[in-house]
Amino acid sequence: MHPTEHMHELLAALELALLESGRWSEESPSDTALASTEPFCVDTLHFHEWLQWVYIPKMRAFIAAHAALPERSGLLPMAEEAWKSDAHTSGGLLLVMRALDALVNGDADYAQHLALVERRYRRH
Repeated sequence: MHPTEHMHELLAALELALLESGRWSEESPSDTALASTEPFCVDTLHFHEWLQWVYIPKMRAFIAAHAALPERSGLLPMAEEAWKSDAHTSGGLLLVMRALDALVNGDADYAQHLALVERRYRRH
């Protein structure tokens, strides 16, 4: 399977993980909040909001344009910091973050992370 196909599956799992953890929102942040120039929009959005309203659409746009994925990813450290006080509801999210980083970074253990995500978020 091509990396962009894996990305598509991981984005679907990310959406499910955000829903599962109660971090999915039906209401979009303001245009001003989304226009932040800070990395991860840290000055205007919570990390889960950035994932939902910036990261997922951006990655889907890469896939639709048949563009290359980013060269590096560091989502997991951001996620661990953002959810360190709420570890009991963020396990699935951290699992997906680890797999996304592994995919983009070309880590040798990527297949193992993907298998864990697929087991947890397999669509029926």
